[in-house]
Parts: sequence; structure tokens; C-alpha cells
Amino acid sequence: MGQPYADGIDADEIDIAHVRSQFPAFERRTPNGEPVVYFDGPGGTQVPRSVIEAMSGYLAARNANTDGAFPSSAETDDLIATARQAAGAFVNGDPSGVAFGHNMTTLNFSLSRALGRTLRPGDEIVTTRLDHDANISPWLLLAADRDLIVREVGLTDELELDERQLRESLSDRTRVVAFTLASNAVGTLTQAAQIALAAHEVGALAWVDAVAYSAHRRTDVAAIGCDVLLCSPYKFFGPHHGLAWLNPGLAASLPADRVRPAAQLPVGHRFETGTLSHEALAGFVAAVEYIESLGRGPDRRGRLDDAFRRISVREGLLAERFVAGLKDVPGVRIAGIDDADGQRRVGVFGLITDHQTPSSVAAALASAGVYAWSGNFYAREVISHLGLDQDEGLLRIGLYHYNTEDEIDRCLAVLKDSSTT
Repeated sequence: MGQPYADGIDADEIDIAHVRSQFPAFERRTPNGEPVVYFDGPGGTQVPRSVIEAMSGYLAARNANTDGAFPSSAETDDLIATARQAAGAFVNGDPSGVAFGHNMTTLNFSLSRALGRTLRPGDEIVTTRLDHDANISPWLLLAADRDLIVREVGLTDELELDERQLRESLSDRTRVVAFTLASNAVGTLTQAAQIALAAHEVGALAWVDAVAYSAHRRTDVAAIGCDVLLCSPYKFFGPHHGLAWLNPGLAASLPADRVRPAAQLPVGHRFETGTLSHEALAGFVAAVEYIESLGRGPDRRGRLDDAFRRISVREGLLAERFVAGLKDVPGVRIAGIDDADGQRRVGVFGLITDHQTPSSVAAALASAGVYAWSGNFYAREVISHLGLDQDEGLLRIGLYHYNTEDEIDRCLAVLKDSSTT
């Protein structure tokens, strides 16, 4: 496990110097010697040294396939079991329902296809315009193949889900409600537990994308009441990898694509095809341990709860500084919720740039050593709702607990410069 959280600080604080010392990426400098600023986290966060060492350590000393009689194979079996337990703790769910895979998108195509075999023509799927396309396209393609009906929930002017339309979209033919916990493009949070309850009231499954949420808030399948949840460890300080959690009863009932000799237990394993990336599993365990090390508590669950409480407090302070400073930048506007209300959004901001294209502003930021994304971020429906060009889309700034106030000020200075030239 990573170095324990620093003592002697306020109960809501994160020791930012201690945090940043664990990330080798923060040693990178621009050609003029300034530290690089990483606001590109929504596309993939930086990783602590412990994750790097866990992955290289596995490859150096334990690299083997499973179910062998020799020590490195037994150690690999233990690693997979440890990773499943860590995943269960991370999502606060039964670890037997965990399935690992290449990424969230690949897992979602596989799982939705499995469910599709149980559906009948005329059955209905509800999706939302807030989602990444990885939780939209699988359902559209499945609907085309199985003669299903897809109903899409629209957005308000502040880019929140239209709750009235959501309720009106549900019927006794609804089989799945697929929705995100947080928008990867603009940071909007959803009322997840309420949506899951509404889905269950009509006998539908609550199918959740937590990719843009899980670095910012505690991911908790029990509190949400969902049936399926998907996320990506490389979005919360881990390696490129995918993770799904299924209610174990559902996982056992779905027809899975498997080779005949493959094991059927634990039930989540039924959706893991071929050999997993064992080195990625080692890195994933280290990523969970890193987050756990930010909190305090009598057990892993308590430490993760506390870590995410601290993370949300830290990110809230950063978001407040960014929103306040942006008011002095002409021609740059926040798309959707234009404040730092942590009950309605995470610290991912989609910005509309009036005077220059998002890509040109992203290039100006990059020249100043501030890394940020522009584009549609696979959130095509959000971009369409805003009436923006799909290729240019938005400028996106992602604030994470490892970022600093000085980095925000540097970003704002470049944005101000770009808006007046």
C-alpha cells in the first residue's frame, strides 16, 4: 500500500505537497523550465509511482499465466483474487460480480450484447443525451439488430437531465435505463439513486457509466442501487484497463460468450474472455491503495469513504477558484452549470470560446505548458444540444485533487491572453 496519509492536517485537507511528490509526471518541465500543468485528466489521469512500480514489478518477478503448479502462476492467481477484492471495495459491491476487460467501451458492448439475447422485439431501452457514446452506441446497435426501441432523454438549458422527460420515457416495456453518473464533457452530475429507483419501478435495469465520476466521488453501487456499473481505472490514477460490476444474480443469468473450458465462477469472470492484463491488475490494485492512502478509517471501506470526502473538498476549492477567475476572461463561458456547486457537478468544465476555436485555445495552452483537451469527447449529443461543431466542440479543463491553485492561475492567464489577441 502507498505511504500512509500525512498526519497533523485538518480533517478536510489533502497534503498537496505529499500527493504531488508521488507522481513522477509532475517532474516534467516545459522548454523554458516551467512545470507542466495537467488539466487533461478527463481523458486519463496521471499515475503515482506506486502504480508504475506495481506493474513493472509484476512483469519482472511474477509474470505467468494462471492455474499452474509453480510459484509465479500461484502468485498471479492471488493477484487476480486481490484485484477482484479491491474492485469490490472500490465500488462497494460484491466482488464476485466484478469483470475486468480492455476498457469500459469494450466491456459495455460485450455486456449489452449478452443482455440483448434475453430481449424481444419491441422492448425498450432508455438512454440520455448527457452520456459518452460508449453508453449510447451499444444500445443503438443492439436495437437495430434486435428490433428494439431506444428512447432518448434530453437536457435542460443547464445541461442537466430533463427529469420530466425521463419519467415519461419509462413504461412496462422498458428493459434498461442507461445513464451516466457525471458528464465527461461538462461535469454535470445526475440523480443516480432516483433514476435507478425509477428504472426498477417499471422492472428495468439501471445501467451506469461511472467513468467520469469515479476519480471525483465515492463510487457506491449499493447507494445507487444499480444493476451494472462500468468504469475505467486509467481515469482514476491507474493503468489503461476496464472494470465492470454486475449484480451477481444478473451476472449469473446472462448468456456470456465464452470458450467451453472457461470457469463459470466467480460469476463476473464469465465476461472475462482470454487472458487478462495481469500487469494492469497489479497497477489497478496499487491505484486503489493510493486513493485509500488519502483517507483515514478503521477499514478499507472507511478509508475510501474518507479519501473521497477529502478529494471532493479539495476539488471544490479548486473549482471555486477557477469559476471566480473565469469571470475576468472575456469571451470564454462555461457550458451548462456555471458555478462550482459540488452537488450538481464535478470539476470538469466544458468551455465555449467565442473569439477563437477550442482547438486553437488548446494549442495556446499547450504552448504555455498547460495540457487540456478540445473536441467533442465522444459526447456527441451534448455538443449537438449546444449547437456546436462536432469536430471543434468545447475546450475542456479537468480539475483533480493533485492540481494546485497556481496551476489554475496559469491557465486563466493564458485563457485571458488568448481571448484578447
